[in-house]
Amino acid sequence: MAESDKVFAGSIPKFYDTLMVPLIFEVYAVHMAQLVAACSPGSVLETAAGSGVVTRALAPRLSANARYVVTDLNQPMLDYAAGRQGPDHRIEWRQADALSLPFEDASFDVVCCQFGAMFFPDRVAGYGQARRVLRPGGRFVFNVWDRINENAFADDVTNAVAAVFPHDPPRFLARTPHGYHDVALIREELSRAGFADIKIETREEVSRAPSARDAATAYCQGTPLRNEIEARDASLLQRATDLAAEAIATRHGAGPVAGKTQAHVIVATPA
Repeated sequence: MAESDKVFAGSIPKFYDTLMVPLIFEVYAVHMAQLVAACSPGSVLETAAGSGVVTRALAPRLSANARYVVTDLNQPMLDYAAGRQGPDHRIEWRQADALSLPFEDASFDVVCCQFGAMFFPDRVAGYGQARRVLRPGGRFVFNVWDRINENAFADDVTNAVAAVFPHDPPRFLARTPHGYHDVALIREELSRAGFADIKIETREEVSRAPSARDAATAYCQGTPLRNEIEARDASLLQRATDLAAEAIATRHGAGPVAGKTQAHVIVATPA
């Protein structure tokens, strides 16, 4: 994974939350919140919280005396998430690395992480940290995207942007968000980290945007794909966005657009 894949700063948090979240993340966040709340947890740790879409979906489902610690590696994203949430005495916001969690052993009933594991430089270490802070019988609930060709808009955008940089195509979307889709590998790495009961559901949803332009802007300007484009030639960011919008419109039509998304949802229990 390139170092730029982890940089969510500048204007990216706003574009990410206002465009990417409703496009692909919100529906999975609601499902994750339902899974976590079904455990009736007294304490929850969320890692890689991003702009807070799971936090907003889960907090109303937790009990009045629950403890909810929300973390992210990127302080700008965490600040944005906290600003969206509003006052809630149950929630503690804390910058933290999922691979080196600053919490005591057996501190939480549930650890949850939405579309963050793909960014872990060492996933076994990250899973081991989740296991360490879970109480006996606790649950680790997380999800990862399936391969890129099962996710229509991401595939469209990647192919379109490659045409702008044919000799050095930006591959962020295929490399990182959609680069960790092997279910056998996910099981194997969780087992190595000390998880035993591992349930994986492959879940298909529909991604929707008011226009092809909104979808293209979300991917090109609201994710680290923007960093890759600007590193090659910042003056071509708008050109790349335009071509991505044209590709989505060609495949999915004018006006509001809809395309398939697919992800793996995992619930694991420590051995």
